[in-house]
Amino acid sequence: MVLEEVTKALSAKGLKITHQRIVVFKALLSSPLHPTAEQIYDGIKKDNPAISVATVYKTLETLVENQLINKVPTPEGTMRYDARIDNHNHIYISNTNEIMDYEDEELKGILAQYLSKKKFQNLHITDFKLQIKGEKIDPGKGINII
Repeated sequence: MVLEEVTKALSAKGLKITHQRIVVFKALLSSPLHPTAEQIYDGIKKDNPAISVATVYKTLETLVENQLINKVPTPEGTMRYDARIDNHNHIYISNTNEIMDYEDEELKGILAQYLSKKKFQNLHITDFKLQIKGEKIDPGKGINII
């Protein structure tokens, strides 16, 4: 199913469907993490030895430029990639170097209401994202949001 999604998304943007684009996009879609270009490269190089790390970077940039994926900058300045292009927030976990998606409709509503009351001049807000930074208390355990 992922292959069909990838080819359909590339075609919809008028992009040529190449082996490199399919492999890189599939790797990102299959990752529950927000990987770096190097992590994507490490995950695909065994089965795709002809694809270079430079090709991975170029492919990711093409996907970003065509709004098929998003770049997620970290507080440390590292660029990570996210296959989700919908409006959602992230939690940066600094002591384990993880990025986690964070969904909260109540918070989204509060922020939208707050911003709608502000009188911005010469600015039309089209999107907003909240970035939360923290540390895991026990790095060996997952995070549960109650």
